[in-house]
Amino acid sequence: MSNSSNAAHGIACMWMRGGTSKGGYFLASDLPSNVEARNALLASIMGSPDPRQIDGMGGADPLTSKVAIVNASTRPGVDVDYLFLQVSVDQAMVSDAQNCGNLLAGVGPFAIERGLVKPSSDTTQVTIFMENTEQTAIATVQTPNLQVTYQGDAHIDGVPGNAAPISLEFSDTAGSTCGALLPTGNEVDVIDGIEVTMIDNGMPCVILRASDMGIDGTESREALDNHVQLKDQLEKIRLQCGQLMNLGDVTDKTVPKMTMISAAEYGGVISTRTFIPHRCHASIGVLGAVSVATACLSKGSAARELANIPDGDQKSLAVEHPIGQTTIIATMDNSNVKSTAILRTANKLMDGVVFGTP
Repeated sequence: MSNSSNAAHGIACMWMRGGTSKGGYFLASDLPSNVEARNALLASIMGSPDPRQIDGMGGADPLTSKVAIVNASTRPGVDVDYLFLQVSVDQAMVSDAQNCGNLLAGVGPFAIERGLVKPSSDTTQVTIFMENTEQTAIATVQTPNLQVTYQGDAHIDGVPGNAAPISLEFSDTAGSTCGALLPTGNEVDVIDGIEVTMIDNGMPCVILRASDMGIDGTESREALDNHVQLKDQLEKIRLQCGQLMNLGDVTDKTVPKMTMISAAEYGGVISTRTFIPHRCHASIGVLGAVSVATACLSKGSAARELANIPDGDQKSLAVEHPIGQTTIIATMDNSNVKSTAILRTANKLMDGVVFGTP
């Protein structure tokens, strides 16, 4: 379908669950090349702005109002380029200011299904350039009989049942958005009397101790979403951190994420409650978990004294969140994080055409 196609005739699309998120996957060639027109179309397809997204495909939640745009890459050693867009639910805003490691889980299967990558054996590696942060990930997709399969025995918290495992390996993600792993050069800064660690290992995050914010850190997502005073305090801190993290005025941006930490309850490395940035995350983003795990490994960070760090050069770090755990495998080079990997799953939900509102 050409760029001149409009919503009235339908846009080719595959709707997929990727990790603990869900959204529309599009070939770049099927969308308008003009960014403003593209964003308007995608907001229309999602049904934004509307709290219920009643006239679109969005699920009235930031985690189900996402878009992946994929095209064959011309970069050496890279199979496909992936642009992530967050479509706001109740605002007329489409943002490319962050990455999404959950939707990333569906990019490999989508690229193979669309013929951008040829399956090679029972498993196929897809090298993905993440346009938002100009970093590369390698996805290992299950392709028995040279066909993508979504059936398997892997389970991730936040998703019912089991599915085929998809391994995502990251390297060189430090400072991908902010220019440095620790944008201020400090492991700890004090903002409005609160100690914070500002960190970017694939996702800009502000790490704060839950106790310093007057909460236990074990509260439900719903309870925290209704805690108006806490949300106001978090936003005041976030706006100041945005400037210090080289992100500028973040009033209308979806980064940095605000992650409040407490001691792990179920044997993990740390417990988290993350605002993304104005609603509490049902779990935690993949790259957000990578940044939090990295903060736990930083000896002077706000997280270190609460973290339960295992021994060895390869560390399995289970980051606890409201509905379970997300495990990050960190490979160390002395005291530095050399690379990270995570197990995700994906599922194809719909393949056809989608329509925007008139």
